Amino acid sequence: MPKSQVQSVALPPIVDLDALDDIREKLIDALHAGPVDVTADAVERVSTNALLMLLSAAETARQASFSFSISAPSNVMVGAIEKLGLKSAFEPVLKG
Repeated sequence: MPKSQVQSVALPPIVDLDALDDIREKLIDALHAGPVDVTADAVERVSTNALLMLLSAAETARQASFSFSISAPSNVMVGAIEKLGLKSAFEPVLKG
């Protein structure tokens, strides 16, 4: 069975409630295709709901036996994760 190509999803600078629908659709499409890598280096602001959605996507990937990673998270994103006490939940998927 050929290995699925990693699907890349880039987060916008502002990941708030207005951006969630679009990001969710991109994640759903990517998760249907296989492993997913989310690029988060441009994030300047991120909502709690967005972080929870990323954890949900990671769990969906895990259940489907696909890899899921978040590459190069910005300092703002890492700070939000730590402030909300979600560091241990994100540790398996954060890269770089």
